[in-house]
Amino acid sequence: MKKLIYFLVVLIFPGWLQICQAQQVSMVNAAPGVKKLSVGSIDKFTPQSFAEAPSRQALADLPHDKAPFQASDIRIKVTARGVVVEIPLTDDEQLYGFGMQINSFNQRGLRKRPIVNDNPLNNVGYTHAPMPYYVSTGGYGILINTSRYTTFYCGTAAKVKDNANAPDGPKNAQSVNDLYGGSKAASNYVTVDIPGAIGIEVFVFEGPDMRTAIQRYNLFAGGGVLPPMWALGVKYRVKADFSAGQVYKMAKYFRDNNIPCDVLGLEPEWQTAAYSCSYVWNNKLFPNPQNLIDSLKQSNFKINLWEHAFVNPKSPLYNQLKSRSGNYQVWGGLVPDFADQTTRNQFAAYHKATFADKGIAGFKLDECDNSNLAYGSGTWSFPELSEFPSGIDGEQMHQLFGLLYQKAMLTLYRANNTRTLLDVRASNAFATPYAAALYSDIYEHPAYIQMIPNSGFSGLIWSPEVRESSSSTELLRRTQTAVLSAQTLFNSWYLQNPPWLQYDKGKNNRNEFMADAKEVEATVKQLLNFRMSLIPYLYNAFAQYKLKGVPPFRALVVDYPADKNVYGIDNEYMIGEGILAAPLTGNSNQREVYLPQGNWYDYNTEQKYAGGRSYTITNQTDKLPVFVKEGTVLPLAKPVQFTNAATVFDIDCRVYGQNITAATTLFEDDGTTYSFEKGNYNTLNLSWQKGKGYVKRTGNYNALKYRIKSWREIR
Repeated sequence: MKKLIYFLVVLIFPGWLQICQAQQVSMVNAAPGVKKLSVGSIDKFTPQSFAEAPSRQALADLPHDKAPFQASDIRIKVTARGVVVEIPLTDDEQLYGFGMQINSFNQRGLRKRPIVNDNPLNNVGYTHAPMPYYVSTGGYGILINTSRYTTFYCGTAAKVKDNANAPDGPKNAQSVNDLYGGSKAASNYVTVDIPGAIGIEVFVFEGPDMRTAIQRYNLFAGGGVLPPMWALGVKYRVKADFSAGQVYKMAKYFRDNNIPCDVLGLEPEWQTAAYSCSYVWNNKLFPNPQNLIDSLKQSNFKINLWEHAFVNPKSPLYNQLKSRSGNYQVWGGLVPDFADQTTRNQFAAYHKATFADKGIAGFKLDECDNSNLAYGSGTWSFPELSEFPSGIDGEQMHQLFGLLYQKAMLTLYRANNTRTLLDVRASNAFATPYAAALYSDIYEHPAYIQMIPNSGFSGLIWSPEVRESSSSTELLRRTQTAVLSAQTLFNSWYLQNPPWLQYDKGKNNRNEFMADAKEVEATVKQLLNFRMSLIPYLYNAFAQYKLKGVPPFRALVVDYPADKNVYGIDNEYMIGEGILAAPLTGNSNQREVYLPQGNWYDYNTEQKYAGGRSYTITNQTDKLPVFVKEGTVLPLAKPVQFTNAATVFDIDCRVYGQNITAATTLFEDDGTTYSFEKGNYNTLNLSWQKGKGYVKRTGNYNALKYRIKSWREIR
């Protein structure tokens, strides 16, 4: 039953002031544990208007508790400027989220503007995948359902009545930062400013804790993505101007040297035109594309094609989409109106018939964010004043363009009952079920690490790709981070050779290899073999993401919200239920690691550490900087060079802890289709009791993907 709350709406018109009668706010239960407040006229084009159906049964199965405030305590006001929303905030709450944030982690005390952009602007909130959404250590999440440029004052905007007894401002200031650095306790509200809106929807995702609130958001969005098993291996993108012959040579290099690789990505010049795109094979470089696809398939390689959505006049899609595009061009090409389903269908149908049906396994969706708003010279993309046939404006289209681009491209793979994992450079809210890993042209390694736990708050997955480096050590540290992420990706689009043979771009392209190239290559292979051994564990973590909404990569604060020591830790994160990753940067072989409560084991040395403390650890470049939680059953596979339909993993189960009872699961299906959604999968229950391991397989999948070969207790 609807619960009605009332508030005063003040509308200011030119020359006069009109105070309207109290306007009605409705509050409904949108799903189990999800409240929706709405007022006024809701925009037609919001993130939720394009969302997939919620996973309602999984939502109902979650434990349930209310937020630490009543939903009716949320204040909503419509003004001449737009809509203002005020959400209660207690003194000790910490806030996280706002999409894939760069250069900030704990957002309490900040002003955030989650706006799509191709580069961050300090810690303001500009990013590839902004979201009007945050989660709190108080055990709830908030989503403002808008595609307008929005500002969140995260406890920083204090009204006069809220601050009547506040002390004087900064005293004895000795620096500009002393004066203007701000306060983290200025207000007990998150204030949201949505200019131009005349109505709004606010979703409240209830706990009882932070992790459950995140699960609830993910399930309300449709559940997490379960990528194909091959997408959890290794992807290598070749140089932009490579010919078919050079691609064959690179494929042969990987197989001859027994270096794991599942996917080869082709960059811009595979097309006859790239800026804007023709979506037509460049026959000078690729005279027989089908032969390339078929030959690489025989060697167990998938092919991924780079593109963006701006349609060149020479493209077969141009005339079809001209009347269904915006009134401004980008690089001389059309901007398709992806807010219109027919436009998305036409764009997808061409890609299905021309590429997917012929064996292309995925796409890299580039340039779908925005010109750099931090610079006046950032002008390459369409302006916010753009108009589109559907009625969406340029501002809203920018916020949703990457999201809708994914939506279009994923339909063609679902139509073929084939899973994929796209690469994409922009996204937004309700992208949780979309099989796409985010990437960026920025390249600061600490930021790349921070973006892994940041993405987990918001139903996104992030790929910290490896390109060139300043030293062999840095290259290997970056490789470690890639191995310990959602997608292990080497993006050599401007490198003639693999970066582990020469990390310096200029020398690499002159074929001048390092003196120790083979030694570095061997170390990279060792790290990639660890990645391949982790695939069953990762696949199960993604299955839990799909079925239960648990992020496979997540910040420590998600699992340990009561531990104040983890509130600011943005360079460590959980992988699945039992692994803590602590990547290193630069040329150092030491770093400080904080281990939360409980006991932990160094994966490499098997040394046991007591939690609730920080340690200085030493990690060499050939070992992964990971710790395993006591009570974990860690299933590790014998490494393979690739995965295909015939792959069966031989599993060694490591049990961490002495005289314990422990259990975990593995998710088993064909690894490539959507048949699991119809119940065609198995659950392997792996348990350890009284010093002995047990396996129980239940489900409807008739083949085997896993053979449990051994058990070992680590004390």
